[in-house]
Amino acid sequence: MFKKAAAVLAAVAGIAAPINAQERTLLVRFDGAIAVHPVANVAGVMNPSDGTFPDLKLNVVRGVNPAGPWRIAALKANIYTDGRIVVSGRGLLLAAGNSIGQNANQSVFATLICDAAIPFIERSTSPSGVPLEPNGDFRIDDVLNPAPGDCASPVLLIRAASNRTWFAAGIRENPDDDR
Repeated sequence: MFKKAAAVLAAVAGIAAPINAQERTLLVRFDGAIAVHPVANVAGVMNPSDGTFPDLKLNVVRGVNPAGPWRIAALKANIYTDGRIVVSGRGLLLAAGNSIGQNANQSVFATLICDAAIPFIERSTSPSGVPLEPNGDFRIDDVLNPAPGDCASPVLLIRAASNRTWFAAGIRENPDDDR
């Protein structure tokens, strides 16, 4: 009798989990991504004494330094008000150098920044990240810490677990689209 009751409870719990997941409130959705190009400003003159470009500016996004250059083929992400995030990425690979087209054995994590001005609060998945597949594919199913609640100016960054630089930025799906 006890085994039968336990089986019924387990079946009910299995049915209840998807229902609870469906009740989540979607905060923001991203469909597509822009890969990092580490330099934002290449205009400038080389300093002849040391060979540097003093006017060269890095492509820093809301306080996060760039990696790069990298490319990404596709990205989809759903972020919920309770902090749950599900990201599916394809083809995140080096876009230059001797290792072009490879994943550089990187692991990635996601960061949502909702602030348009300083101070920027980083809401991130586990910083240990998930490893990139050899073809650059990855999937993150985690919870942002801290949970966002609301998000006035969302930027989603896919970042390196090794040094916390960013590889790709999500393209926000227009909430008014009739898809």
